[in-house]
Amino acid sequence: MKDTVLRFRRPWPHPGRQPPRGLLAAIAAAALLAGTLLAVTASAQDALESATLKGAGSTFVYPLVAQWARDYRAQRLGVAAAVPVANAGLDDDVGGPSLDYEPVGSLAGIQRVSWGAVDLAFTEMPLPTAELRRHSLLQWPIVLGGVAVATHVPGLAGQSLRLSGPVLADVFLGRVRQWSDPAIAALNPGLTLPAAPIAVLHRADGSGTTFKFTQYLAAVSPDWKAQVGFDSRVKWPVGAGHKGNSGLVRAVAATPGAIAYVADAQARAAGLTVASLKNAAGAFVAPSKEAVLAAAAGAKWAAEEHFSEVLIDAPGDASYPIVATVFALNSDQIQHGRNRRALAFLEWALGEGRAEAERQGYVALPPPVTEKVRATMTALRERR
Repeated sequence: MKDTVLRFRRPWPHPGRQPPRGLLAAIAAAALLAGTLLAVTASAQDALESATLKGAGSTFVYPLVAQWARDYRAQRLGVAAAVPVANAGLDDDVGGPSLDYEPVGSLAGIQRVSWGAVDLAFTEMPLPTAELRRHSLLQWPIVLGGVAVATHVPGLAGQSLRLSGPVLADVFLGRVRQWSDPAIAALNPGLTLPAAPIAVLHRADGSGTTFKFTQYLAAVSPDWKAQVGFDSRVKWPVGAGHKGNSGLVRAVAATPGAIAYVADAQARAAGLTVASLKNAAGAFVAPSKEAVLAAAAGAKWAAEEHFSEVLIDAPGDASYPIVATVFALNSDQIQHGRNRRALAFLEWALGEGRAEAERQGYVALPPPVTEKVRATMTALRERR
């Protein structure tokens, strides 16, 4: 630590005379106190940083995780939830609940939790059992959400389009380039579509939302499956990339002719127009709580498979065809303090966090699924 230097704003007014001994003693005491306070502050900051739990990953669920963090802090400490608190959310042993979450995309979050660099990761791309065991991780479904196809079509004034999976794949393959293309017009006989170019937008970073969207395109289009496939990061045939769900939302709003895939909750919060998609039963369905729950209704959510259900093009007249499950990943060494606190937060999110999820436009897990997940958490903790 550098020596503390005290400076007078004006020079000592009596040249050639020493300041009184009492004043010199006061100055020395002030310097000593300043140094002590700096040392104490640095020590406390070090302790807080070591206690702060860290998370990273999904931008799809970031607005919800951020509010959960504030709500959790409010319940545990009595702090007003409406007041944002920096790095707040999970219990720590020094300064109360504390979470530092970076919305860096699912792929980066998975990498960080696998390396042990963070305590929690959120992702829409579930890991297979072999990878979970390899990295000593647990995987939990936390919340659901529709992956919306957001559009900014000139002249439609907020009117929603109807799109099918094969046509959507052809748009992202670069085969359908105009909004007035006959393939789109045939699905929207009541709309006058402009002869305007389609501006294809996609994620530039490794993304769980990309994983779900391309998984859907691969399921409904043999050409997409053969030429592009699905993953958190793919080689896009056309289009411009943007980072994060929020980056894509802003890009769609600012780009006439745009089309992109984003979290439905964020699209609607930004006032974007979202398309209705043709589902497996042949019905056109917009993303909604009811449509997401309909897609999840037939899922098994087997604990031994780490709950990694695929809710793509699910059967049923009311099912929305692109549903993302947000998974949390954390260490399976839950007997340790940080890991124990991380699991406690996830249990809270599944219960007390449900109302906020619904308020923001996400969809809470069906109650039977929530009960199964929380029971598995409890059994695991008791075994350890």
